[in-house]
Amino acid sequence: MTRTALGAAAVALFVAAANLRPAIAAVSPLVDRIQTDLDLSATGVALLTTIPTLAMGVCAPLAAVVGRRFGLRRGVLIGLAVIALATAARVFGGSAWLQLTCAAAVGAGIAIAQTLLPAVVKTRFADRAGLVTGIYTAGLGLGGAVAAGVTAPLADAIGSWPGALASWAVLAVAGLAMWSASAASLGLDSGPALAGTDRTGAAATGVRPAGAGQAGPVTKGLPWRSGVAWRITVLSAANSALYYCELAWVVPLLHEDGQRGATGAGVLLTVMISIQVVAMLAVPALLGEGRDRRAGLALTTVLTAIGFAGLAAAPATVTWLWIAALGVGHGGLFTLVLTLPVVVSRDAAEAGRISAMAFFVGYACAALAPLLVGALRDATGDFHLAFGLLSGLTAAMLLPIARLHKGGGLGDESTTARPGATSSGL
Repeated sequence: MTRTALGAAAVALFVAAANLRPAIAAVSPLVDRIQTDLDLSATGVALLTTIPTLAMGVCAPLAAVVGRRFGLRRGVLIGLAVIALATAARVFGGSAWLQLTCAAAVGAGIAIAQTLLPAVVKTRFADRAGLVTGIYTAGLGLGGAVAAGVTAPLADAIGSWPGALASWAVLAVAGLAMWSASAASLGLDSGPALAGTDRTGAAATGVRPAGAGQAGPVTKGLPWRSGVAWRITVLSAANSALYYCELAWVVPLLHEDGQRGATGAGVLLTVMISIQVVAMLAVPALLGEGRDRRAGLALTTVLTAIGFAGLAAAPATVTWLWIAALGVGHGGLFTLVLTLPVVVSRDAAEAGRISAMAFFVGYACAALAPLLVGALRDATGDFHLAFGLLSGLTAAMLLPIARLHKGGGLGDESTTARPGATSSGL
């Protein structure tokens, strides 16, 4: 792949990923208005984050079907199209059932696109997996940051919070256009067949040969018996739970317990996510390709735990320090966790299977976290206990990190291992 094609493909990944969080991140700055207009409790409004997250987990295996039937490039297009339509539909009313239905559909679209992206990275950027994963997770984080910072002023400007939520369909349309225009650069539906195909062109990796359309992950079965896959799944679940709790509850915490105005709290969330975006790019670059990532995972986990503990114990004191710790810590942690399916897998098919399992189980579990935080807020009257527990959850991630082994692949635990297969190390 030439540098020009590589750059165009990386931009397409960045823009596609930028659409995977705005529909969720845009809710947090509008929580007060949504609660008032829809007459919801803190637990009820948390469903607007919980339901799409749950849908992302439940629908993750659907990505395998879509990828096998339509190919990686068209599969991501389908995911972006679902996001665009479901986001745009939010403009048609302020009823709770409509917003929750749209949130579920958005989650399904995100599940399809996000589950296929690691297979795209493994297929076209295997030798730059860390860097390219950092690029698309930076796009993911930037999309969330912009949505968190712009949605409330936009709602004020147009006088409608449903209209402000629906406006993010424009970004999804731009993502569709960019992904379509980059078909040649991505080279997912034509070009040389992947390594691992046999002499007849049948893909031992589970991906069709050139000319038939590369098909993304196949489902010979998710790697349920692999300890490595389960450790990645546990890390993905905790990582996602923390992220969605940040999107849903950092602004309300800073507003209620941190004595910040609604606008000021929204600005701090935007700053935090912006720092995360920088960390998403910087941490993989600092680690380099092929290095043991366990030290980076442990360091960023500790920083994230400190950030949550600070917000739990003293949200009105040195708030910027806690925001910076969450920004640097969780930004780096987020990218490193998302990189794991790529660096431990032997091929795009295995990366897709690990990702599908991690998203299926991980997001289903992570969906409960914002709901539980809302329930604890209703029960205790503040966020101290809830954010203290989030700090404890973060610290507990050190256990599966410590059990990750140096050397990639699912190894003897995988049912897909092949003689002579190669893999990347952690």
